[in-house]
Amino acid sequence: MIKNNEEFISQLADKYGRTRESLLPILQDVVEQYYYLNEECMVNIAKELSISTADVYGTASFYAFLDTKEQGKHVIRVCRTIICDMKRKEDIIDAITELLHIKPGETTHDGKFSLHYTNCLGACHKGPAMLINNEPYTELTPEKVKDILVSYMKK
Repeated sequence: MIKNNEEFISQLADKYGRTRESLLPILQDVVEQYYYLNEECMVNIAKELSISTADVYGTASFYAFLDTKEQGKHVIRVCRTIICDMKRKEDIIDAITELLHIKPGETTHDGKFSLHYTNCLGACHKGPAMLINNEPYTELTPEKVKDILVSYMKK
C-alpha cells in the first residue's frame, strides 16, 4: 500500500492542473515516485481530475512505461524490435537472466529489478538497446550488460 499518495497526487494536480490534459504527466510522476500505479493511486487521480477511474486506468494501461503492477526499483526494458533481434537481443536477455535469475515479466525476489520487453526505444541504429528506469544503454554486449547491472546492484 502506498502511503500519503493522496497528498502527493494533490501536489501534482497543483503543479500540472486539474484537467484531462494533466493526466499523463501526473501518471508519469506517480510512477517515478512509486515505480507503479496501484488502484488506490488511480482512484485518487480520478478524484483530483474529476474524471472516471476507468479513464485513468485506460490511459495507464495503454502506455508500456506506466506500470499498473508493482515493479522493482530498477525496471529494465529491452527493445524487442526486429532490428534489435537481428543484432542479437536474445544474448542480452540471456545475460540479464543469468545474472538476475529472472525472465521477462518477472521481478527479483529482493524487489530490486524487473525485466520487460518493450517496443522501439528509438535507438535501432545502435542496437541492441535497453532502458534501466529512464537511462538508455545501446550497442550492448552480454559483457557490457553485466557491467551495467553490477553497477546498479551497488545502488
